[in-house]
Amino acid sequence: METPGNPPSPCEGLRVLDFTSVVSGPFCTQALGDYGADVVKVESLVGDMSRSTSGPFHAGLSGFFSQFNRNKRSIAIDLKSEAGREVVLRLARESDVVVENFRPDVMDRLGIGDRVLRAANPRLIYVSISGFGPDGPYAPLPAYDHVVQGLGGMMPAQGAGATPQMFRTVVADKAAGMTALAAIMVALFARERAGAGGGQRIDVPMLDAYAAFILPEMMGPVSFPDSDSGIPPFDLFRVYPTADGHVVGMVVQDEQFLGLCDFLGRDDLKNDPRFVRMLERFKNIDSLSEILIEEFRERPTAALVAGLRQAGAPFAPVNDFEAFLSDEQVKHSGVVGVIEDPLARVRVLRAPARFSETPLAPPRRPPLLGEHTDAILAQAGHSPGEIADLRKQGTVA
Repeated sequence: METPGNPPSPCEGLRVLDFTSVVSGPFCTQALGDYGADVVKVESLVGDMSRSTSGPFHAGLSGFFSQFNRNKRSIAIDLKSEAGREVVLRLARESDVVVENFRPDVMDRLGIGDRVLRAANPRLIYVSISGFGPDGPYAPLPAYDHVVQGLGGMMPAQGAGATPQMFRTVVADKAAGMTALAAIMVALFARERAGAGGGQRIDVPMLDAYAAFILPEMMGPVSFPDSDSGIPPFDLFRVYPTADGHVVGMVVQDEQFLGLCDFLGRDDLKNDPRFVRMLERFKNIDSLSEILIEEFRERPTAALVAGLRQAGAPFAPVNDFEAFLSDEQVKHSGVVGVIEDPLARVRVLRAPARFSETPLAPPRRPPLLGEHTDAILAQAGHSPGEIADLRKQGTVA
């Protein structure tokens, strides 16, 4: 949101109704909030499950919830009640975007599906994030990140062992969230060109978003069904042990390889036919890796990385999370920041995009459950008496 004396943030004036929970939807709507949108998080009377399922807990917030819900306001509504439905309709009439990540039929059963809300507001962009979309054999099935990872074809390629491995992060959820974010921006642009009306429904299946984000490299070798499959792309990605840790890197360009040879004092490798050009190095990656393992294993990580970088070879240390937090580039960029608030100091990852003319406002802490209920209702035109009645009825909290 705009702060006094500063230009408006990029999405200043955009109003978002956020019916999402856990990760896929909150990741999308948090980004909209980071960029200046007024994001109203619509929660049940007991709140987003991630408020209570993963600690640490502090001042009514959880660590997990805090990483996906900054820059939002919260209203708690009994969505199963007729009065709650009327509150939602009133809010939707004044909103630009609705985002939900229920199973495909839930919002319709509540009486607030896309047809109902878009009838109330023809300019509304309605976004549904689900496991598999609104149709197909899997459409009614519940889906979490690990389910999508299992279906997505990458688990057998992870790690060197025989047991398939998951990414130890909710990559499918976040891929769906970022896909939804991009789709919202495109739909808003299309709405401006459409004139009157211009709203539409957007479906973001997690499986499709995960595939689009993760699998292009896997598709490369099978792009032409009638041709040789080529080099498996992930065979090129190697981790090398050092005297006190590990490094990662890959020499792609010829000048990078020559710099690597100079640093190692291995002029003999420069004219080795196995490595003289990029394609040969890729075809012989096992042989090159064996050489690098022997060259790297007795060298301290910091000195090795410094020398490789000076030689123009792109390598980096393998950081654990604490090392990431203390990394000099991370500190310089302000990737990790602290929200200062009387309720709680919250350490968060900052929005990664930087805008030259419409800088982002400082982040606001995630909301308590129903913290802004009265203000949101008043903004939608409810009188103090109406708000009191809604609270007395148990419609809102």
